[in-house]
Amino acid sequence: MTKKTIPLAGALLLVAAVLTACGGESKEASAPHMDAPPDTAAVYAANCVSCHGSDLQGRMGPGTNLQQVGSRMNEQEIADQIANGSKRMPAQKDRLSEEEIAGLAAWLAQKK
Repeated sequence: MTKKTIPLAGALLLVAAVLTACGGESKEASAPHMDAPPDTAAVYAANCVSCHGSDLQGRMGPGTNLQQVGSRMNEQEIADQIANGSKRMPAQKDRLSEEEIAGLAAWLAQKK
């Protein structure tokens, strides 16, 4: 190695070490939505958490809180809301499969 490549190699190792140290478990991976089946938790994390929050607490006002959605809506109503959307919620039927919607609805209906 030349004298110029040694500092560059050291800098790259430092960057790699910092990035590796940041690779711990994310908040989303340990969030309460993880009580869902693994496939459902992944669908929720990828599609729902930005508006409904990692704790199902809702991030867009009280209407987005899902912590007790099963006491307000039954499984079919939840599935319909996910698929077709509502005033503030965009429809997800073109984004999620029927199985993904059914999994989310079944899991959320248990939240009472």
